Amino acid sequence: MIFAVKVFVTGSSSHLAAALLPRLCARPEIEQVTGLDIAPPRFGHARFSATVADIRDPRLDSLLAGHDALVHLAGVVLGGGMPETEMFDINVNGGHRVFHAARRAGVKRLVHMSSAAVYGSGVHLSEAAPLKPLPQLVFARHQAHLERLLEIEFPECVRFRPHFVLGPHARPALRRLFNLPCYVSMPEPHPLLQCVHEDDAARAVVLALDREVRGPFNLAVEDNFNLREIARRRHRLAVPLPPFAARGGLRLARGGFGWGGDPAWIEGLTRTLLVNCRRAAVELGWRSTHDAASVLAQT
Repeated sequence: MIFAVKVFVTGSSSHLAAALLPRLCARPEIEQVTGLDIAPPRFGHARFSATVADIRDPRLDSLLAGHDALVHLAGVVLGGGMPETEMFDINVNGGHRVFHAARRAGVKRLVHMSSAAVYGSGVHLSEAAPLKPLPQLVFARHQAHLERLLEIEFPECVRFRPHFVLGPHARPALRRLFNLPCYVSMPEPHPLLQCVHEDDAARAVVLALDREVRGPFNLAVEDNFNLREIARRRHRLAVPLPPFAARGGLRLARGGFGWGGDPAWIEGLTRTLLVNCRRAAVELGWRSTHDAASVLAQT
């Protein structure tokens, strides 16, 4: 049984939306998909329409009216030169307003795409693990803050915590990061990470529209990798960089070429973060259909 025939998607021009929107529009039960994003739509379908606007737009209540489900993908991951106060206003205040607008509009099914970065670091973490985002990772801190608000005020909301979302539509900064001919030099053992294919993350959203579920769900491949292995596999002469040099390289790439990630990312890449997806398997019927190698190969 599908609980939503009219679905509202924020961040509808985002990289994950590129995988999600075709899946939603392919479902015959879904009559209408409405998008909202500050960027023009990149997807076209007879049942899809989009409004170019910020999630803080005062028209949000009227735009959400008549919809059965909200899928919230919008948020600022890489702030660039944006002040953190502005990022907070979008990621936390803006996201909070979106869910309140959905409640006022009578939207019954609520889905939020958060991040596994809210845990900070750890091994075999279940959804019951405390949220301890690394202080340097602004987006992770914002997601943890918003999740706490949603847990209290919207307990019926499904909150997905995907690890790195990769695949053909992955963020350019992530594609470049995983293809660099270098890696951060660290003591053994090198930290372990996971990822999830964009199609599997999108499939989880569709499953959440089909099932009576609520609360947080981790999303990740079952195996793991480290960045040294990836760099050596793709580049025979991969170069180890000390953390200070890696931070400087990211800072230079962002300032000089406009593509580098936040230097604080280095902190996240130097910590093991492995999550347990058993809850998604049991309650959603979701499992990753890819292993880490195939996800990285498609990124």
